Amino acid sequence: MKTVLVVDDERDMLELVRYRLEQEGYTVLTADSGESALELARTETVNAVILDLMMPGIDGLEVLRLLRAQPAGAGLPVILLTAKSEEADRVVGLELGADDYVVKP
Repeated sequence: MKTVLVVDDERDMLELVRYRLEQEGYTVLTADSGESALELARTETVNAVILDLMMPGIDGLEVLRLLRAQPAGAGLPVILLTAKSEEADRVVGLELGADDYVVKP
């Protein structure tokens, strides 16, 4: 079974994404901060990451950069799920190595 790490500091969004992924048969790990996301990515087998950008502490772009710097994270699919809808934000996220960029409804 595939495991997805969902990272968002908004509890409602975290639970919504978790619920939908579990409905599709995925195992879901959740983190509400960049720090805890990096710890889970280091200690658990993760097949993909859904990552919010705007979080206190280590933000999503820094999490993405740090994940990509690790051998295990270099090829890990990462989808940015964020409220930031500006074209410049999308470009930065994709240039840092995100596989896709989805704007929150």
